[in-house]
Amino acid sequence: EFAAASEAARLGEEVRILPLREEQLKERLGDRFRELDVPLLLEWPDGRRQALLFVFEEETEPGRFSIHRLIHYCVDIAELYQTERVVPVVIFLHPGQFRETLSLGSDTRVYLHFSYLAWPLFGLKARDYFDSPNLVARLNLPNMQYAPEEKVDVYAQAVRGLRTLEPDRERQIKYLDFVDIYANLNEDERQRYQQDYAKEIETMSAFADRFIEQGMQQGMQQGMQQGEAAILMRLFTRKFGPDSAETYRPRIESAEPEQLEAWSERILTAETPETLFH
Repeated sequence: EFAAASEAARLGEEVRILPLREEQLKERLGDRFRELDVPLLLEWPDGRRQALLFVFEEETEPGRFSIHRLIHYCVDIAELYQTERVVPVVIFLHPGQFRETLSLGSDTRVYLHFSYLAWPLFGLKARDYFDSPNLVARLNLPNMQYAPEEKVDVYAQAVRGLRTLEPDRERQIKYLDFVDIYANLNEDERQRYQQDYAKEIETMSAFADRFIEQGMQQGMQQGMQQGEAAILMRLFTRKFGPDSAETYRPRIESAEPEQLEAWSERILTAETPETLFH
């Protein structure tokens, strides 16, 4: 609805939207966003399919954006998901020139014409979206155009949009990462935000405290799993050799701590890797 409004207007409530990459479902967002592509698959009850491909250009200059690469990607997705309904959207975060169309042919005929929906966030005025009911628009306020002195207000409106438009508390904390990363407030700006928006900070802090506690618990569990997996890998390598260890590394490193503990005890008597795991 934000970046491809003309396409969204055609969709009915019966359409099912599926992320084609599980990374979008993870609980935490990364320390920094790189070049990303976000393919979504839309399915209708009558069997029709449409691929919606979002491409984010951030780290590279927009002038280096490759429309040829985008064409390849769209064709690959069309073939993979057996659909000719593909809507490519490119979101540019940095100012610059970028090619929006490509035509291939001869002097007498065009055999291939390609275009996409270009969405230059850097050209949108953040203040125009301060009261937007669209969550994605509010989260992206820091990526829009604003004067330096408006930065704290832009951040505050993004956080307010997250708090009022996203009912799920876990997602609130997850996407607060997104706002923090792109707003990138310095110490003075954070102090001003704390002074001017004290009540909102109090509301968000209650969620943040719970999230930090959960994060610490998850970190401890992950550390235990990694430690036990490393121990088992060393024992496995000594007993069955490095080649066999590499074969079974994915299974060992993805196992739960309880399973790793059982395998570590069983490896003392196991004669082959098969007897260890089965």
